Amino acid sequence: MNVPTYDDILTATDGAVLTITLNRPEAGNKLRHQTCLELFDALQRFRLDPQLRAAVLTGAGERFFCIGGEHDPVTSLDQSQVLPIIDVYQAIDTIPKPIIAAVNGFAVGGGNVLHTVCDLTIASENAVFRQVGPMVGSFDAGYGSWYLEDTVGRKRAKEMWYLNRKYSAEQALLMGLVNEVAPPQDLQTRATEVAREITLRSPLAIGGLKGAFSARHNGVSGQARMAHDQQLSLYLQTQEAHEVSAAFAGHRDPDPESFWS
Repeated sequence: MNVPTYDDILTATDGAVLTITLNRPEAGNKLRHQTCLELFDALQRFRLDPQLRAAVLTGAGERFFCIGGEHDPVTSLDQSQVLPIIDVYQAIDTIPKPIIAAVNGFAVGGGNVLHTVCDLTIASENAVFRQVGPMVGSFDAGYGSWYLEDTVGRKRAKEMWYLNRKYSAEQALLMGLVNEVAPPQDLQTRATEVAREITLRSPLAIGGLKGAFSARHNGVSGQARMAHDQQLSLYLQTQEAHEVSAAFAGHRDPDPESFWS
């Protein structure tokens, strides 16, 4: 599959593992309109590439994973006032392949939401987690609240949103906000190791499990993903599906006895 040249992100493959890097370190790896479009495109390519089985999402540099959204007043005049980030969150949540966040520094605002919607999070020892919405006149009353509550519990999620405190990597580990903490120099290696370990598991089983986790919050779209991406793809390979299709094409009744032969 041809990989386009992006401006705001970098992509690299290592066997069955794709790494996506937010590449705006001079701007704290903030998400602008262009970043969101590129992330969405890279994620959709990841979804469709049968050779790729897991992904790692990280930030360039040693200080920032992502410190939220950047709203350009110029582009906002002829585009939406808000970033198309929900498309990115939804893609991460519904792609039937695991995506692991490697948080290499500050994960603030939308950056904290971004790693939370990933399947697993490996944090650097120098990572810092924070929600700042009410301090800057913003909020995320969707993925940012629902999934955070699922991850750390109702009271702690409200604490993060209402009080806007900073949490260290060790605090995040105790809260259940991250899965592991690694030394900064080992972060990328460790995240890739975890991703590679998952690629050794059944992709259909992993996809089915991810669909089940996703369906809890995504209603009919989540159920449709499970039914279409998992159940339908398997069903179309059965003898029953072949017999019913052949009977329709041959203008005859299907033979039930052949469904299980």
